[in-house]
Amino acid sequence: MAILDDISIAVQAGKKKDVEALVQQALDEGVSAKDILEGGLLAAMDIIGPKFKNNEIFVPEVLVAARAMNTGTALLKPHLAAAGTGSRGKAVIGTVKGDMHDIGKNLVRMMIEGKGIEIEDLGVDVAPEVFVEYLKAHEDVTLVCFSALLTTTLPALEQSVKAIVDASLHDRVKILVGGAPVTTEYAEQIGADGYSPDAGSAAAKAAELIAS
Repeated sequence: MAILDDISIAVQAGKKKDVEALVQQALDEGVSAKDILEGGLLAAMDIIGPKFKNNEIFVPEVLVAARAMNTGTALLKPHLAAAGTGSRGKAVIGTVKGDMHDIGKNLVRMMIEGKGIEIEDLGVDVAPEVFVEYLKAHEDVTLVCFSALLTTTLPALEQSVKAIVDASLHDRVKILVGGAPVTTEYAEQIGADGYSPDAGSAAAKAAELIAS
């Protein structure tokens, strides 16, 4: 459908006003909110993700595309709710205790949103018990994403994973970890379910873990 292609192109270009106008036009023409979401907005992010991973585009382009997508998603939300179309799942993300870095985390969050997954951002310097409390209060969340950008905060990453296990939440919640000092081997060693080296891969892994 041509209008869905136009929406995808506008999202990729980061043109928020065009996205808003095109999404409204598609709704007015009787295109379902679900088709607009999947064929226009999410389809755009499926293109953005691999391009970012392959260094064909960079952080600023990803940010403006994600913001444009969110503009369209906000317009669709009441229509999706009315149609009974839910998200593809729910997740929570945060940078571990002692680490104040948020750019990588923010990118991962945006890319995960681009997969149609609702994700709550707890911010930076998040203590293990805060993740646990959040998960206990939100039983529909099935994925927790930990970010650690400093070698010195790797112990905090391990403690965060352990806190999920100790709280008997790991049978319900999958754990995804990432950040500059993290490796596949370390992720396995501390008991995480998945590891990703970059935002694009993290989004794909998040979708895989939520669907499993």
